Amino acid sequence: MGLGPLHAVSLADARKRATELREQLHHPSHPTDPLAARQDAKLAQQIGKHRNKTFEFCADAYISAHQNEWKNSKHAQQWANTLSQYAYPVFGNIPVGEIDEALILNVLTPIWATKTETAKRLRGRIESVLDWATFNKFRHGENPARWKGHLEHSLAKPSKVSKVKHHAAMPYQELPAFFKALRGRNGTGAKALELLILTGCRSGEIRGAVWSEIDLERKLWVIPANRMKMSQEHRVPLSEAAIDLLNALPRIEDTELVFPSSKPNTPQSDMTLTAVLRRCGNGHFTVHGFRSCFRDWLAETTNYPNEACELALAHKISNKVEAAYRRGDMLDKRFLMMNDWASYCGGGK
Repeated sequence: MGLGPLHAVSLADARKRATELREQLHHPSHPTDPLAARQDAKLAQQIGKHRNKTFEFCADAYISAHQNEWKNSKHAQQWANTLSQYAYPVFGNIPVGEIDEALILNVLTPIWATKTETAKRLRGRIESVLDWATFNKFRHGENPARWKGHLEHSLAKPSKVSKVKHHAAMPYQELPAFFKALRGRNGTGAKALELLILTGCRSGEIRGAVWSEIDLERKLWVIPANRMKMSQEHRVPLSEAAIDLLNALPRIEDTELVFPSSKPNTPQSDMTLTAVLRRCGNGHFTVHGFRSCFRDWLAETTNYPNEACELALAHKISNKVEAAYRRGDMLDKRFLMMNDWASYCGGGK
């Protein structure tokens, strides 16, 4: 066991210290291994440092560790904003190991009934940060932010205090007239919205589309898994109207994007399509609502199988048995479906 460097510990002090340590080691009633005791002290010091890690420190570390896997670049900003607005003022500077149910309820209770969706997401984010802290040995024990079997006894179910607000969707009966007016507009935003309606895709899938994903000869658009909500490749059959639209679009130099913004090699913002809706006098509807419009038309006016309808929207098959055995994506049926939809919209031949 080392007692220190020669320049700092004299021979006499070393001999004295060695004698004391031997006495500890051979104490008749309480023998103590001095080397093990020193190691335990270092470990306790390290644990103390870990226990002093604040919730804000852990939250920042969690966001940094996970932001690259989030598809939406704004996701990290949303995490930081909600935590800094609601959680940090209450326990941001408190050691993460000392956060309990009472502190979490102090954050959630004031907004649970008035800002239910925000509060629900906030609870999940706090739970994730505390799980990360537990895994990294900064805290131990059950997660006080967990819902099942815990906070569900202290807070009302979100569905009971706030009604789910669906994306405002244009009735499918009104779509042909709107689509006719939309086709008369110029600009990449209007064309992007037109393709969104014709394909039933999400806004992010349209705005991030690149020419290498699209095979105009086969009339097929293959969206890779890393751009899909469900992280599964999605094949989109393109109607004749969609092909005509794509063929008419200009190819912009130095970018693969189908609908680039004015900034070099940058997709349009999520507000671009909304702005087109507003300029058309339909700002009370949402862009995402066109997917509901498409689904309502399928259900009310066609006999296409439900499975094909859900596959067209890239929805996850809820039936686990069916999902386990399904191998195809009913592409041939969906080609017919998308051409029928385009004809209804007024864009088909």
